[in-house]
Order: sequence, then C-alpha cells, then structure tokens
Amino acid sequence: MSGRLPARLALAALLLLPVGAATAQVALPAIAVKSAADGVQTYSLTFQVLILMTLLTLLPALLLGMTAFTRIIIVLSILRQALGMPTTPSNQVLTGLALFLTFFVMSATLDQAYTGGIKPYLDGQLAGEAALARTVQPIKKFMLAQTRENDLQLFAKLAGKQGFASAEEVPMSVLLPTFLTSELKTAFQIGFMVFIPFLVIDLVVASVLMSMGMMMLSPVLVSLPFKIMLFVLVDGWTLLMGTLAASFHQ
Repeated sequence: MSGRLPARLALAALLLLPVGAATAQVALPAIAVKSAADGVQTYSLTFQVLILMTLLTLLPALLLGMTAFTRIIIVLSILRQALGMPTTPSNQVLTGLALFLTFFVMSATLDQAYTGGIKPYLDGQLAGEAALARTVQPIKKFMLAQTRENDLQLFAKLAGKQGFASAEEVPMSVLLPTFLTSELKTAFQIGFMVFIPFLVIDLVVASVLMSMGMMMLSPVLVSLPFKIMLFVLVDGWTLLMGTLAASFHQ
C-alpha cells in the first residue's frame, strides 16, 4: 500500500496528460544524451518529462477541484471561527489535517484509478488513451456521487448540453464546477450545524454578563474556555473527523 503512494500523488498529473503524449507506445528516456563530433556531450530532458513537470504545478488546483479537500478545509475553518480562536489551530495544522483526511477518504478511489489505469499503462499493457479513460472513471464516479442533480442540470444548461444518459457522458468541463458548487453547499451545511452549539454558549454568556451589569467584560473572552471544555468533553475532533469522512458517498 505504501509503495503506491508516489503513484497516487502523480495521479492528478496523469489525468490531464494530452492524448498525443498519453498514446505513446514506446517509453521515452528521461534524459537524452547527445555527443557532438568533438566529443562534447549535451543533456536534454524529453518532452514527456517536460509535460509532467509542467502539470505538477496544477496539482493544487486538482486537489481543490477533484477531491474531498474543499469540504474538509471549509468545515475546519468554520469550526475554528466558532471556537473563537481565528488563528488556533494554525493554517498549517488545518491544511495538514485536511490533506491527510482527504487521502483517507479518497484512498479507495485512488486505488481503483491506479490499478485500473496507471499501473497497466506503466506496465505497457494499455495504450495511453484507454489508460486515461480508466483512470478518470473512478474519480468521475466519486465526484458524481457528491454532486446534486439540480446543480448538474444548471451547469449542463449553461454549457448548452442536453440530459446525460450515463455518468460516462458527463464532461469534466461540466462536472468540475458542479462538484465544487455542491461541495461548497455541503460544507456550509455541516459548518452551520457545527456553529450552532458554540453560538448558544455565546448567547448564554452574553445574557448572564448583561444581567450582572458587567458590560465592559467581553462575552467572547468569558465563553472561550466553556466552548473549549465542551468541545473536549464530547471528543469533538474525533466526532468531527468521523462525521466528515462519513459524509462522502462512495
């Protein structure tokens, strides 16, 4: 399983490989060595490696647009605001937590994409075009499972497309904005449910302070330890991580 991790990380780059490069049947060397008449040797990278290095810059966009990362990071950010600690946990901690939870949620999908498309292509058993289609298929299935029908119809109408008979007919140009829109809506729904208990604590503390005539004392400062205590007592991190992981339909 751990040996497949580098191949999973390169999965997103393979998804957008041009068909011309993907259909190459003969493997190209990573570095080409040319010897001149005077014995001087020059080294150059192949075009295939150049394309791969260029597509690595698109990995952040692919991570946001085709995985569970967007929903997870938004919910975690809303939780941080609900607790009243806008800088704790830090952005690095939240991003790392969201990233590894994304790999956990997407592990089955990435396994299917790797075994069905990438591995046969690397072993020379599949042509590039067929490998690309098999690699994208489980990812499209995951994305379609998270999208809403009305969102899909909206973007299909805006793109001038008719109804799709099957999931394979949905183009990525329609599926990507549909998936992101549905993810944002779901993330805000979960964030709303997370925010409500902490909002109740803020209201109770503010009411008590006003009734005691302590107008100059900040309700946020007083309610912060109570919100932290509540979150710890209910084992909030485990509960939230489990809820987020279970919210994705496979």
